[in-house]
Amino acid sequence: MNLLKTFIRAYPTQSAIMLAALLIAGLAEGVSLTALLPLLNRFIDKPGPEVSGDADQGSELGQTLIDGIEYLGLTPSVELLLMIIVLGSVARGVMVLLAKKRAGYIVAHIATDLRLGMLRAMLASRWEYFLHQPVGQLTNSMSIEAVRAANAYLHGATMISQAIQAFVYIIIATLVMWQAALFAFLMGLLIYFALNRLIGKARRAGNKQTKFTKSMIGRLTDTLMSVKPLKSMGREGLVDTVLVSETKSINRALRKEVVSAEVLSAGQEILFTLVLVLGVYITLVHWKLPIATVILLGYLLARTLKKSGLVQRSYQKMAVSESAYWSIQETIRNAQAAREDLTGTREPILESGIELLGVHFAYEDRKILDEMNLSIPAGSLTTLIGLSGSGKTTCLDLIIGLLQPQAGHILVDGVSVSDLDLRAWRRNIGYVPQETVLLHDTVLNNVTLGDPDLDEPDAIWALKQAGAWAFVEELPEGLHHLVGERGGKLSGGQRQRIMIARALVHRPKLLILDEATTALDPLSEAAIIQTLGGLRGEYTMLAISHQPALLEAADIAYRLRGGKATLIEDLSAFQH
Repeated sequence: MNLLKTFIRAYPTQSAIMLAALLIAGLAEGVSLTALLPLLNRFIDKPGPEVSGDADQGSELGQTLIDGIEYLGLTPSVELLLMIIVLGSVARGVMVLLAKKRAGYIVAHIATDLRLGMLRAMLASRWEYFLHQPVGQLTNSMSIEAVRAANAYLHGATMISQAIQAFVYIIIATLVMWQAALFAFLMGLLIYFALNRLIGKARRAGNKQTKFTKSMIGRLTDTLMSVKPLKSMGREGLVDTVLVSETKSINRALRKEVVSAEVLSAGQEILFTLVLVLGVYITLVHWKLPIATVILLGYLLARTLKKSGLVQRSYQKMAVSESAYWSIQETIRNAQAAREDLTGTREPILESGIELLGVHFAYEDRKILDEMNLSIPAGSLTTLIGLSGSGKTTCLDLIIGLLQPQAGHILVDGVSVSDLDLRAWRRNIGYVPQETVLLHDTVLNNVTLGDPDLDEPDAIWALKQAGAWAFVEELPEGLHHLVGERGGKLSGGQRQRIMIARALVHRPKLLILDEATTALDPLSEAAIIQTLGGLRGEYTMLAISHQPALLEAADIAYRLRGGKATLIEDLSAFQH
């Protein structure tokens, strides 16, 4: 029930409208049922032309309605009572529809708010924390868990709706005969506790589903990223082997959930039938009530038991789904605890250049940079080369502000990166990664990424800057040509040029290329390097590679080794 309270506190207005609509619906149904008793008396117990109340036990409620009709100056009749029943049913239907509409509104908002909350918390977290989060598990939370959590509210709203209707039936039964109402209430309570253990089993099954699904989706995502090499080697069957354990665990949890739900439903049906038969027997044989009253009480008892059963089943479904909500909340809390410190306020300019002075950085016990010093003059193309693991990418992450040095300083025009407005600094950076992964979308959207502040002229300008406009212009649909899954319809060099255009389209001051030519063939690599040479002087460029080819276009180059940066004095000699 804590989950339902949490949802109601989070969406108080919509929840209040929903609850008010359900209460009105319950009152409308109560009026309809009240009008039923005089009709039953009219046609069963007291045949005759008139419609009136009856002094027998259980008829006071009907007489009250008749008195109310007469007080309004109307004549009680079969037609009027039937109209009251119809109007009550219509009012109930309208109010239930309104309640369901509000519930649907909240369900949609819960899923959206959870996704946005998790996404924003993740994007605001420190880079080191983000690196340790399995992408597949985050995807699972954003999709499957968000939907399950939202459905938990839907099941909770259904539970409240059924509880209100059961309460209305109990109230009417009490007005007809309090002993019968008490009997129905106690029997419903007894059945609830008798079957309550099944809810606990379903909740545990739901917890396991959340746990194993998160693990499986994470592993599945990682595995699917390697489908091409696996299929190329005829080893795609390993995907099944890797996932079989998690899949079986999920299936076992799902079976337990289904069995618990079915046992609960079957158990309720059997016990409710026994209670209903017993109730009718007592009212007819022992209490000797009029047949009209017995019919109404039997109907109320049946509806009360049915609604109470739905309450319990809805609660069981909510219990199964609620673990998804708490799982997402835990992910959000952990990400918020790892929130990136963005306290700097200085506006970045980048007029003179960037310096690393005595920078030390290590991952746990593995030293990467050891009192490193290097300088990147503004307007130059500076290249860092070195073997894998020499610290090239770490240097980039420190300059961007994704990582913080454990000693030393990163300066931009003499100002520490930690004192800069990091968001403003990063908006001045164009980043070209090693992986040329494009969206399955048009060239235009791959360049602008849907930024509303950028239009076609901006994209064309960036493509020209990147040396890509010539081939884009020749595509069947030009800017609006679909590049295929991960850019598969384009060559490696073409994909890389579009990535460069994406980095340039917002007109940055610093262009970073992280191993951007490593995966290209020599001709494509040479073409990209030529393009970079053409950008010299317009941007401050920092390129890293473990290959020497980028030295051809470099103004300054450093070689990284042993945590140190050594300036390469003679670039032409080093190339050979």
